[in-house]
Amino acid sequence: MTLPQVLIDTDILSLLMRRNPAVVANAGLYLAEHKRFSISVITRYEILRGLTVKGAGKQATVFEDFCAQNEVVPVSDDVVLRAAEIYADLYQRGELIGDADISDCRLSPGSRVRPR
Repeated sequence: MTLPQVLIDTDILSLLMRRNPAVVANAGLYLAEHKRFSISVITRYEILRGLTVKGAGKQATVFEDFCAQNEVVPVSDDVVLRAAEIYADLYQRGELIGDADISDCRLSPGSRVRPR
């Protein structure tokens, strides 16, 4: 089975860090095919913000190592503009999916966001 390349959102990454069995299993399948994860710089900020608030220095160090071994995608103006369009469309349809809308803007056609 071919898995599409995805940008892992904050919720999924948080579950992975907490070793949620279902997420860990899916992550293993994903890594077997793609070799590394992709997260946005916004996800990096959100995870570090939470770890800093908790005073979780050791976890922050582990997370920084994770970031160094995977892809942290910057957010360009094009991404921000497209995310705003996606949000507006989802809002108008009553189908909001949290912050995951910005994740879908960066990857190649056919790539998908991985919300929870």
